Amino acid sequence: MKPVRILSSLVAGVSLAFLASQAQAQSLESALSQAYTSNPTLNAQRAGARAYDENVPQALSGYRPSVTATANASAERDYFKVPRAGHDQDTRFPRGVGLTVTQPLFDGFKTANAVRSAEAGVLSQRESLRDSEQTVLLDAVTAYMNVLRDAALYNLQQNNVEVLQEQLKQTQDRFDVGEVTRTDVEQANASLASARSQEIAAQAQLNASTAVYRQVIGSQPKRLAPAKPLRILPKSQAAAVQQGLGGHPAILSALHNVDMAAEQVKVAEAALYPTLNAQGSFQHTYDSDTSVRMDTSVSIGAFLTIPIYEGGADYSKIRQAKENLGQARIQADVLREQVRAAVVQAWGNFDASRSEIQANQAGVTAAGVALAGVREEAKVGQRTTFDVLQQQQVLLNSRASLITAQRDQVVAAYTLLSSIGKLNATALGLKVRRYDPTTHYNQVRDKWIGTDIPDGR
Repeated sequence: MKPVRILSSLVAGVSLAFLASQAQAQSLESALSQAYTSNPTLNAQRAGARAYDENVPQALSGYRPSVTATANASAERDYFKVPRAGHDQDTRFPRGVGLTVTQPLFDGFKTANAVRSAEAGVLSQRESLRDSEQTVLLDAVTAYMNVLRDAALYNLQQNNVEVLQEQLKQTQDRFDVGEVTRTDVEQANASLASARSQEIAAQAQLNASTAVYRQVIGSQPKRLAPAKPLRILPKSQAAAVQQGLGGHPAILSALHNVDMAAEQVKVAEAALYPTLNAQGSFQHTYDSDTSVRMDTSVSIGAFLTIPIYEGGADYSKIRQAKENLGQARIQADVLREQVRAAVVQAWGNFDASRSEIQANQAGVTAAGVALAGVREEAKVGQRTTFDVLQQQQVLLNSRASLITAQRDQVVAAYTLLSSIGKLNATALGLKVRRYDPTTHYNQVRDKWIGTDIPDGR
């Protein structure tokens, strides 16, 4: 079953009031590029991914020395009694400075496993960011096509009002010469009133779609061009399912979460291992004692700590980490089934949209021919005004259904692309500067000091 090409225009013969020529119109690709660059939801996800990058240098800090400096100052007064000399007192002002450097030598492999866990988390965040990019781009496609659809429907309702106004005028003229009855005139009036109500509703729907377009894409829609065919879809449902299971960012993110949870088990187990640290210190004090006015001490040594029992908390944390690992594995399996179901559903909707468009196209053609015939029969008295109005409504409904079906096919195609994990700027060939999450990661990974945020956007 080969994929269907998306129709490159909405309904034939229905002009969109606010659309200009295709050469001057904004394309769907340019709208997607704008959403990719400026959508606040997507930019927030990128900021979150950059914040998560900092978990790696935080984990790496376990390899590095820690340096602390101390300073103190106080006042002391001693009162004492000297035999045969009476009472006496001594006032001192002890003060001093110190410096301590501690270098971890062995921590039960806690730091190594923590680094690997943080790196797996970074990879998971990148896949989550890709998934968010897909969501935003699909929202942008939907908003774009909704504006096109609703503009066409509004224009269709405007044309219908004009036709019914002319129909009412002709019916009134025929009533004036005695060809039809007052009932025919009132039927034409009722149809016109209903059409005006539908026109108002169509305009309200267009305004709502325009507001969503601005929210998602970041600007007011002006002179939108029809969507171009999408030619990067898989050729069969089986191929779509295979691509989805093999490369969907939600699944890849879940697999990285499994890796991260596995490393967290090892981090928790490190609490049962001994730790070894090297430590050097320097202390310089004044007036620390009545007999010592100045004292300087330097020390260096190694300190081994062996845990024996911590009340059971460490064992509980290990069991908890193992349960989290089991949960992550189950969640990965759940996401695989969700992706499979989404791909099958998206393929079905996309495939059904082809038949729906063909049926609606046939319906529009048939309704147009029928309306022309009913009008001719009405001229010779074989049809009533009600028959003409009814057939006019049938044609209007057929055209509206075709417009909606064509919009649905475009959205279904992009939904299918999203379900297999391929809805991204690279696959679509968007002319934008690609966001590279590795830029910020490389800037902060080995950063030892500094509070400035690098421009890794």
